[in-house]
Amino acid sequence: MKINDVDWSNWTPAQTATLMFVIDDNRVLLIRKKRGLGAGKINGPGGRLEEGETPYACAIRETQEEVCITPGSVEAHGELRFHAEDMPTIHVYVFVAHGFEGTPAETDEAIPLWFDFNQIPYDEMWDDDLLWLPAVLAGQSVQGWFSFRDETLLDYKLDLT
Repeated sequence: MKINDVDWSNWTPAQTATLMFVIDDNRVLLIRKKRGLGAGKINGPGGRLEEGETPYACAIRETQEEVCITPGSVEAHGELRFHAEDMPTIHVYVFVAHGFEGTPAETDEAIPLWFDFNQIPYDEMWDDDLLWLPAVLAGQSVQGWFSFRDETLLDYKLDLT
């Protein structure tokens, strides 16, 4: 499905979620997801909002739960909207943290992995990540609309600021 075929003005996501990218010098903390949507893929820590929770609070909680650290100096860096006929539709809030407390540790949900910015394994990530993550890591914000089928990117629109 093409991005322009989706009625975004009336689009309602099945899930609202967050992604957190913890930056330390010129490297970023990513995870290998162990279960749920995208299991086996590499991504940022994150997950679904709980009832009454803000995206900001969710991003911090999910990072604590998934990799046992508390991110510091957290900034919002945009929103992503994912439409798919064969997966849940998801509205994702993107955050970046500069610094953290604790030591990253493996949990039932994730294996923490540090990557230099120039060695991020995009071939093991969702197809859309290569389109916007480098800009976010460089300090830009993103507004993105994506269409997927069978975990494959079909079409997208991207605004970077």
